Order: sequence, then C-alpha cells, then structure tokens
Amino acid sequence: VSSHIQVLARKKVREYQVGIKVSSHLQVLARRKSREIQSKLKDQVSKDKALQSMASMSSAQIVSASVLQNKLSPPPPLPQAVFSAAPRFWSGPIPGQPGPSQDIKPFAQPAYPIQPPMPPSLASYEPLAPLPPAASAVPVWQDRTIASTKLRLLEYSAFMEVPRDAETYSKHLFVHIGQTNPSYSDPLLEAVDIRQIYDKFPEKKGGLKELYERGPQNSFFLVKFWADLNSTIQDGPGTFYGVSSQYSSAENMTITVSTKVCSFGKQVVEKVETEYARLENGRFVYRIHRSPMCEYMINFIHKLKHLPEKYMMNSVLENFTILQV
Repeated sequence: VSSHIQVLARKKVREYQVGIKVSSHLQVLARRKSREIQSKLKDQVSKDKALQSMASMSSAQIVSASVLQNKLSPPPPLPQAVFSAAPRFWSGPIPGQPGPSQDIKPFAQPAYPIQPPMPPSLASYEPLAPLPPAASAVPVWQDRTIASTKLRLLEYSAFMEVPRDAETYSKHLFVHIGQTNPSYSDPLLEAVDIRQIYDKFPEKKGGLKELYERGPQNSFFLVKFWADLNSTIQDGPGTFYGVSSQYSSAENMTITVSTKVCSFGKQVVEKVETEYARLENGRFVYRIHRSPMCEYMINFIHKLKHLPEKYMMNSVLENFTILQV
C-alpha cells in the first residue's frame, strides 16, 4: 500500500508540473495575442474596449480569440442585389464594355435581393415529340418480313401464261408472295422450332440441318403458302410456266440462288441461278425475271389438277417443300 501511494504521489506531481507548463504556455500565447489585437486596432476607443474585454477573459479564451472577434467585429453589411443567375436568361453586356447591337435587357431591379422566378404551370409545357424506336438502327423490315441483315425478299411468284394472240396473253398465279411496307408497330415474325421440320427437307450434305448449324440462324424462314390450282385457263401450244423473284440489299454483290424441290423429304430436282445487282433508289436490286419452270414442276402441277378430290391435293402438297438458299 505504501509503495502504491508513492507511485500515485509521483504521478500526481508529474500531472501538476505538466499543468503548470501548459498554464504558463497559455499565458505567453495570451499576451502575444493581446498585442496582436491591439496593434490592429487604430482608434483609442477600440483599444480601450478590447482591453476591458480581455481583462474579463481567461488565457485560453484570448488565445482562441473567437469570442473576442465576435465582440469586436462590426456587423456585416446588408446584402446587395446580385444577378449571378441572370446569364441563363439574359447575356447582356457588362457596363462600359462593347456588346451586341441587338439585346434584350431585364427590367430595373430594386436594391434588395431579388426573388427567384416562379416556375410556370405544367399546362404551359408542350409534350415532347415521340422518340424513335430503340431499334431504329435496325431496318423496319428485319424480323417482320422475309429478310436477313444482308438480303431481303421483295416478291416471289410461280405462274402460267397462255397466249391469246400475238400480243396478249392470260396469266394465272399459282403462288404469289408479296411484301408490304411494314412499320415498327407490326408484330415480329413467329419463331418456329426448326427440329419440327427437319424431316421435310433433305438430311444429307447440304441439307437444312447442316445449313442451319452453319448459320447465320437468323437468315432462315419457314414460309407456308397456298397453291391456287383453280384456273379455267387451258394450257396449250406456247404456254409458259415460269418463276419470278426479286430481292434487295444495301450491298453490291453477286447472288447465287439454289432452289431444291423436295418430296417427302427427298430432293427431286435443283436449279441454280446467278444474278447481279442493279442500283435503284439507293439500294441494290436483284431480279430473276420469268425464269422457266423445270419439267418436273410442270408435270407435278398437271398431276395435281387431275386428282379427283381436293383433300388428295392437300395431302400431296403437305409433303411438298422447296428449299431455297
């Protein structure tokens, strides 16, 4: 216990010595601060007032000088009218500086702070014009018509022409696929699982499955159409069976069109044609015009016409497909 009391006594002495040093240091700083404040004051009245205030303050308060400065500092001047926000509405010239010949100036302002302008009512705002579709970079016909990123089908038709005389003829369309002008509000084409139609096309090399896996897969379209065989036109000498198709692209290229006729999933005949581009209205157009229909297709049409019942025709046509690449 005695040794513990001695330790506490020594600790207390050290604390007292530190306190004396801090106190003497504050007194030195206070005297220095007092001299600085008195040297800054010009008139005698202010000096006397400062001495009276410092006489009632401790050394720590004099050193901080925040209370003293609040007592001695004069009140701030009244705020003046400012126009810092005015450039948003008016870019008038600075007085004494050259400015534009025509300018609209604000009204004269009073000498007190201006009030911010009241916002106009919502009724005064006009609605913004509708923004273009987010996919405006994508052509409107893509995903809505038979079109890929490079090539678009404009028209496809299979027909028969029977001459009446040397200058006129009768025409019957078996198949006609025409493209209308789509808009962004039109629905997108329906997606189909290609595995459901693999058996309708050849599976050997160059068949639908191999082509689809090679891609691009967004360039494949399944088109189901009705063939119109209800024609009263009788074919005879000079009758022409033909196919016409038309495509467009933004690129100048040479296209090769392969048309494979398939029956019950087996390839029967193939026709390959090459076409070059023609620039029309800023786009490149490819036309395969009045291409003669192959002999197999002509005989196929004749046999369909002679079937006794329509359901028989439909049954045959359900297993008849064309693979065009």
